[in-house]
Amino acid sequence: MPRSALKQAPRKPRRRIRKLRLLGLLLILFLLGAVSFTFGLVTAVASELTTLDPAARQKLEADGYIYAAVPNKRVLAVLRGSESRIIVPSADISGRMKLAIVAVEDKRFYEHRGVDIHGILRAVWQDVRNKKVVEGGSTITQQFVKNTYLHGQRSIGRKLKEAALAWQLEQRWSKDRILTAYLNTIYFGNGAYGIEQACVTYFHHKADQMSWAEAALLAGIPSDPNLYDPVANPKAARERRAVVLRDLREQGDITSAEFLAANRRPLPKAADVHLSGKQGPAPYFTNYVKQQLIDRYGSGRVFGGGLRVYTTIDLNVQRMARRAISKWLTNPKGPSAALVAVDPRTGKVLAMIGGNSYIKSQFNLAVQGERQPGSSFKPFVLATALKQGIAPSSQFESGPVAIPLGDKTWYVHNYENSDLGRISLATATEFSDNTVFAQLTQLVGPAGIVRTAKSLGITSPLKSYFAIGLGAEAVNPLEMARA
Repeated sequence: MPRSALKQAPRKPRRRIRKLRLLGLLLILFLLGAVSFTFGLVTAVASELTTLDPAARQKLEADGYIYAAVPNKRVLAVLRGSESRIIVPSADISGRMKLAIVAVEDKRFYEHRGVDIHGILRAVWQDVRNKKVVEGGSTITQQFVKNTYLHGQRSIGRKLKEAALAWQLEQRWSKDRILTAYLNTIYFGNGAYGIEQACVTYFHHKADQMSWAEAALLAGIPSDPNLYDPVANPKAARERRAVVLRDLREQGDITSAEFLAANRRPLPKAADVHLSGKQGPAPYFTNYVKQQLIDRYGSGRVFGGGLRVYTTIDLNVQRMARRAISKWLTNPKGPSAALVAVDPRTGKVLAMIGGNSYIKSQFNLAVQGERQPGSSFKPFVLATALKQGIAPSSQFESGPVAIPLGDKTWYVHNYENSDLGRISLATATEFSDNTVFAQLTQLVGPAGIVRTAKSLGITSPLKSYFAIGLGAEAVNPLEMARA
């Protein structure tokens, strides 16, 4: 063996020892860093717990404002949490409401410590089985933290901090205090922020006196205030209420007889659902903007979070819109009308009228009211035809037509039989000829018209029926003006 090899042999064990020492040192430093980070995070999180208390937060809330574009910086609404929400103690909230919200939002609320691993795994499994998001894994505590925690944008770091806050909160607050705070801070739609305001808005009584039907209806709204709005979507709201009632029955909170009785109860009438107090110069538009903000930032940030929101509304155009409706609909108890004015160059909403009286009904016909658009839908048929290469000079026969639809026939005629004979597509468009557009619908296909309408901004669900060419599928004024 070479002499050099003999000299180097004893050094190998020493190198291994040094590497092990270095590895051990790095491991100790890592553990110390992790402990320091965890301690710092827990300390920082604990210091923020006091800001989550709804009563304490009211003192820290900053007013937010929604402004009009014209006149410049005219205030449309003040986003003030203390005026939008009435905080009530636990004793003033019906026990039925507490049971209902736990049943539908967090069945293991009284078992977990803020973060429910079992619930997360169950939600993931349900989502995988159904190949879509059908169940959330967030606990009521986590939802409360998310609604009231105002710092930073959505990120993994923020979610971890929210989970840490939820865990810390469970160590310091009782379950009833967390549940009470949660009910005082969630959004129930139609401008109702917090359970007391929701009861007054929907039922005109306080939160301490609720029926099972009322509790189940309100408990079903917060997961999607737009979808489960009993005014805008009564069918979905009724189905959601039934889900909550079934959960209550399965958990033994109500009997089968109570389930049946509550499920039969009617929903509150649309005309009876409203907020009290003064409204600004464009209340329907303002409430529409508020909903957009809540969907994006959460109710905790919107009400009392100090937002400055600059909108596109032109109050001069808004006044003209109101006068245009009032000129023809002079009877306050008569039919209602909706109007949306949009700048076609930019898509900016310049005016929005959603009904006769916002005080009497907050149902926004301009956004929530879906009606058959009639002949105003024909441009989508024409656009589809042009896209498929059908020229405006193409000839059609204007007169009664019978279009076979398999097992039945679609008969179409013009208004007062005002047939024009053989005409071009351009002339048919000029006179809004029903029989020609029915033939055009058959030629381009209803499915093609649906695709065109969707690509141009129609978001309401459209079915591929032949009558779509004559405007038989319901849409709302805002999307029609935009499209």
